[in-house]
Amino acid sequence: FDAQAACLERPGNAGHFLVHDARAMAKEPAMISAIGAVSANGMIGLDGWLPWDIPEELAYFEQTVDGAALVIGRLTYESMDVVPVDSFIVSRRDDLQLRPGCRRVDSVEAGLRAALATGKPVFVIGGASVYAAAWRYCERFYLTRIERSFDGDSRFPEEIDLGGWLIESETVRQLPEYKTRGDVNCRFLVYRQRNPRPLPAPDCNSAAG
Repeated sequence: FDAQAACLERPGNAGHFLVHDARAMAKEPAMISAIGAVSANGMIGLDGWLPWDIPEELAYFEQTVDGAALVIGRLTYESMDVVPVDSFIVSRRDDLQLRPGCRRVDSVEAGLRAALATGKPVFVIGGASVYAAAWRYCERFYLTRIERSFDGDSRFPEEIDLGGWLIESETVRQLPEYKTRGDVNCRFLVYRQRNPRPLPAPDCNSAAG
C-alpha cells in the first residue's frame, strides 16, 4: 500500500520551489517514472495512511503526477477517494470494481505498456510490490526522503537500490509535520537510471483478463 497515493486530491500548497522543474522532467512522452516518499527508517505507510502529515509534500506529489497515466497496485487503488482517468490497476481479481477511465491489468509490465500507449508521461505510484516490480523500467524516480523516523507497517522495497542512479535534482525544505507538531526536513530528490530495462514484449499466449 502506498498511502501517499490515497491523498491524490488532497488540497495543499507545494509553492513553486520545484514543481515546475519536476514537471519539465517528468512530462516527456514515453517516459516511465516512479514517485513516492519514505521516512528515515524506510516506512511508506501506516494503517492505510501515511505515517506523517506533511501537506506540502502531498501537494508536490499530486502536482507532479497531474495529467499523467498512472500504474497502481490494487490496495493503493482501493484506498483512493478519487482516481484519475488513464489509471491502470494491477490486479488479477476479475471482480475488481473499476471506476470510470480505469482499466485492470494482470501485471506491472502490462500496465506500463498500456499507460505508455496513452501518449502521456507514466508514473508508478505504488504500493510497495508495484514499485519492486516496476523500478527496473523507470527512467526516473521522484523520491522524497523525510528525515525523521516514523512508525509504519509498509516499507519501501529493500531491493530498490538507488545508489547507482544519478541524482538529477535535490531540494531540501523544512516543512511543518502536523502529527508531531514540529518541522521536519524533506529532501526532494529526482533520481535518473542510466539504462532502464526495456519493457518485454507482450505474451500473446497469455490469457487476457
